[in-house]
Amino acid sequence: MVLTPPIQPMLAEAWPELPPERALPGGLAIEQKPDGYRALLFARPGHAFLQSRNGADLTPAFPELAAAARALGRPLVLDGELVVAHAGRLHFGELQARARRRGSGAAQAAVDRPAYLIVFDVLEAGGAELLTRPYRERRALLEELFADRVLATPFTPCSATTDRAIGADWLDPAWGAAGIEGVVVKGLAQPYRPGHRGWIKVRARETADAVVGGVTGVVHAPSTLLLGRYDQADRLRLVARTAPLSTAGRREVGALLHPAGREHPWHGVRFSAGWGRGDLDFTPVRPELVVEFLADTALDDGRWRHPVRYLHVRDDLGPDQLPRYGAGGQPST
Repeated sequence: MVLTPPIQPMLAEAWPELPPERALPGGLAIEQKPDGYRALLFARPGHAFLQSRNGADLTPAFPELAAAARALGRPLVLDGELVVAHAGRLHFGELQARARRRGSGAAQAAVDRPAYLIVFDVLEAGGAELLTRPYRERRALLEELFADRVLATPFTPCSATTDRAIGADWLDPAWGAAGIEGVVVKGLAQPYRPGHRGWIKVRARETADAVVGGVTGVVHAPSTLLLGRYDQADRLRLVARTAPLSTAGRREVGALLHPAGREHPWHGVRFSAGWGRGDLDFTPVRPELVVEFLADTALDDGRWRHPVRYLHVRDDLGPDQLPRYGAGGQPST
């Protein structure tokens, strides 16, 4: 039996830390989590289809991967992370830009910013689907495909280990500078279950400081905080938005905030509320209060991509004591 697109990929549940050894069947395998797009590649001799996590056809945007898949000479279905490297790291912004291109624009982008598929699973090989096989067997086959040079650039194997100490090291935020967001933990005896959230994802996290520049909700009891840092030209730049605050957090921060007037650098500025949700309704506040927050390591052009978690007020720091919004678009930490 052979697999046909689209297929729902197997998914991961977020955990705050590495799970115990018994959390998943057969013991644990730990894989690096690259900063990219989830993608499934259906390769047939002379034919290729690159599927997004949601089932969309990404093939026209990445012609170099399609060409490499058509040239494999054997049927394979691979699961992995689509990435683009730039400026010494896996760069999500460059990947997004590539995903929007088609035709001659996509062909030129393939030369200027080539994409790679970091492969972590084999779902079909030699005309046989492997979904019911345990992870350890699928992983052994994947390593064999690379060892035999069946798979080579633009394909690369995802780093994996059964050594918990190595997995813990991959959660060091320093890996974020290279574009590794954290780890995905899988059971060595697990089958591949499409659409099932049976793996465990642990993100690398770090603390940082920023000034509160705006809020959603009411100022004296804000729902979320819009956080900023000043750049080299003394412009206040948005770097993060918090997840909803706890009741205690709303009281703590709200008691120290004051509405700002038209002189605020964000007066009249629009920020996106998220995909397809229009502009964010927020109130500027005097950029005086510095807070500490917990964030993962995913940064896009100077902003933390995902909501951050408010920790506490930093009454020992003023806005002028914070690191500047860093050169190259990323905050200095």
